[in-house]
Amino acid sequence: MQKRITPETFMDWDNARIFLAIYRKGTLRSAAALLDIDQATVGRRLNALESSLGARLFLRTPSGYMATPAGEQAIHAAEKMEQAALQFQREMQGIDNRLSGVVRVTTSDTMAAHFVIGAMQRLHKQHPDIRIVLTTGTEITSLTRREADLAVRTLKPTSPDLISRHLAKRSMGLYATPAYLKARGMPEPGDGLAGHDIIIYQPTVAPRHQEKICLEPVHNARVALEVNSGLAMLEAARQGIGMAELPCHMADGDKRLVRIWPERVDHYDVWLVMHSDLSRSARVRAAADAIIASFPEQ
Repeated sequence: MQKRITPETFMDWDNARIFLAIYRKGTLRSAAALLDIDQATVGRRLNALESSLGARLFLRTPSGYMATPAGEQAIHAAEKMEQAALQFQREMQGIDNRLSGVVRVTTSDTMAAHFVIGAMQRLHKQHPDIRIVLTTGTEITSLTRREADLAVRTLKPTSPDLISRHLAKRSMGLYATPAYLKARGMPEPGDGLAGHDIIIYQPTVAPRHQEKICLEPVHNARVALEVNSGLAMLEAARQGIGMAELPCHMADGDKRLVRIWPERVDHYDVWLVMHSDLSRSARVRAAADAIIASFPEQ
């Protein structure tokens, strides 16, 4: 009979974290990249772990590593170890008063370009021994798993372990190039953008764009381009590919774009998020303060 897999079965956190990385990434190469170790080491540690357990944790398939029933059972034990290890790490960092070391920040590319990088430049001048690791993207990075220490997001988190601070309420409008509007004319409110091309986010980024942009239904529009990046959307609009919903602070000053229906405006909120355990860390607090200062009061 196969023995029950518990946190004690893994013996140490290194085994558990390698197992979790393979489970989450699906290949040895991706797991090694995630952990910043050699791929061969990942393979050896997995083989040793399976030998010690007397159970096969993964099926090796052409599409990647798939968890066996034993592997699925092991997930719960490994995640308990992960939670304990990360909680310890956060608590130790939370009482760290040094203004040095690494702070991981995640945000979108547009927020990085317009606010966060400027904040990090000022932070570096004041505290040059703080090293920022900045990741941009549309994925919701996990702060509980220490994938980031700080996040600048447009969604307020609901987890009770996370602290959020409202940074700003921003406006969005509809924009296109003068050449596009000369060729296609101004859209008529209420006709679903009939006869017009639009640039929208991919459904995984902004599902609402499949229905509306800037409060206008899009059922009669032709989708010319779907993007997963705010900077890509801005550049596509500049190139005249179609109309796009853009943040007003980013597009109003762009001489290559014209705002359509200036009276029509949609809004979104910006939040700074951190784990409650890190709120007392000097370097995380310094980075948070720099980001807060980069958002002018509304």
